[in-house]
Amino acid sequence: MTKCIMVQGTSSNAGKSMLVAALCRIYKNRGYKVAPFKSQNMSLNSYTTKENGEIGIAQMLQAEAAMIEPSIHMNPVLLKPKGDFTSNVIIQGKSIGDMNFYDYQHKYHDTALKAIKESFDILSADYDIIVIEGAGSPAEINMRKQDIANMEIAHMADANVILIADIEMGGVFASIAGTYVLLDDYDRSRLKATVINKFRGNLDILKPGLDRIEEITGEPVLGVLPYDETLKLPEEDSASLTTHVFSEDNDICIGVIRLPKIANFTDIDPFEYESDVSLKMIGVNDEIGDVDAILIPGTRNSTEDIYALRESGLADKIIAKSSEIPIVGICGGLQILGNIIHDEEKKESKQGTIDGLGLLDIESEFSRVDKIVTQSIATIPENIDGIAGEIFKNIAGEEVRGYEIHEGTTKLLDSSPLLNIKQGQGNNEDGLIDGASFGNVFATYFHGIFHNYNFRREFLNYIRVKKGLEAKYGEDPYETQKDYSLNRLAEIVEENLDMEIIDKLIFE
Repeated sequence: MTKCIMVQGTSSNAGKSMLVAALCRIYKNRGYKVAPFKSQNMSLNSYTTKENGEIGIAQMLQAEAAMIEPSIHMNPVLLKPKGDFTSNVIIQGKSIGDMNFYDYQHKYHDTALKAIKESFDILSADYDIIVIEGAGSPAEINMRKQDIANMEIAHMADANVILIADIEMGGVFASIAGTYVLLDDYDRSRLKATVINKFRGNLDILKPGLDRIEEITGEPVLGVLPYDETLKLPEEDSASLTTHVFSEDNDICIGVIRLPKIANFTDIDPFEYESDVSLKMIGVNDEIGDVDAILIPGTRNSTEDIYALRESGLADKIIAKSSEIPIVGICGGLQILGNIIHDEEKKESKQGTIDGLGLLDIESEFSRVDKIVTQSIATIPENIDGIAGEIFKNIAGEEVRGYEIHEGTTKLLDSSPLLNIKQGQGNNEDGLIDGASFGNVFATYFHGIFHNYNFRREFLNYIRVKKGLEAKYGEDPYETQKDYSLNRLAEIVEENLDMEIIDKLIFE
């Protein structure tokens, strides 16, 4: 019979996702078949699974920690915020449309819960242990009747709950005690232990508080997890871009346009693992400065972001830079770099049809009913126009992989395609090509394109050589460091938490 454990938090970003990933790796290493599960997630960073459906990026990482293929059933309900209290609602990987918060909470609750139970049962049939992640806080008592993310799921799965709290934000003991106090007896009965996360300093100073919180809650504190700056793992929330510290003053600097509606920004993650590369986040009101390339990432609203780029003047600055350095677009960034986005029905936003930056001879349109969600494979053509042809000439014919998540479609005009599609949709109706290249500018619909080591290596080596630096080869630092981080995360949890109690919470 499948065993379950659930991790809930005193707040968002308390460390739930990381603790779930650690437990997945720990019990996988002990020989169990383990799967992560998050019934309802709200995230702008999503991933396309083997079923060609969307899940939150955190569940993809947790599946990697468990060394299994990610599935739509690991995150059966995904909400992707679009602004104005509206989200794109994705059930078992497929978009069912946009809904405002009230309609979703009051009119779609039962349908969503049915899908959650179905996905949980599917996982239960295949795995020994399911490690469940909650969302936000279980003490949001104003929404308890609509809950399908925290205590309702703990009861459904018959799971004991570990509560994790972030000490870095301050008020950690009040948040733990407050959570216990605000829950009724039925829900409180599920809370079996507490973890404090992101601690820096002398643990002896904290000990009196740990003893007192055990007295207040009547449950053990499993331990205190230290803050480890060496860990590098994908972030789920765009808010992390505000607090995340990017490396500075390295040999190469890539400017990343921080679009107001930025999404799937994990596309930039692999660059952080390159020891000689810095990332500079550039807001719409910032100066571009001295960068070696510019990357325009994905967005949940291309037309709104084009409008913001033009209003701020950043659009003109990017256009000016296109004569000097490589400009790269991914997904929404591809649409932004084109001539125009047709949106006569205002499906994307109130801006309607809007001119792009005009750096690629392509046109995009928001008229397609079905959202394109697919894992994709392509090869690099022998002859690509523009700078991309020079950059990728040494890997022409090689295969690259990624995933597509986009509502608009794009028609390639006189620009050269960047990729030849083997699997997926890409540009144009025939699904045979993807992306575009012209001059110093190239773009693609493939999220994860720079996760392909050879593709990223050739791009960076082009910049290195241009700057008089040596080209780099060898192992992929991204994959090596990511796996190290998952293993180290598991080690930190085993070293600092009482695993005997966790074992009892799962198995007894």
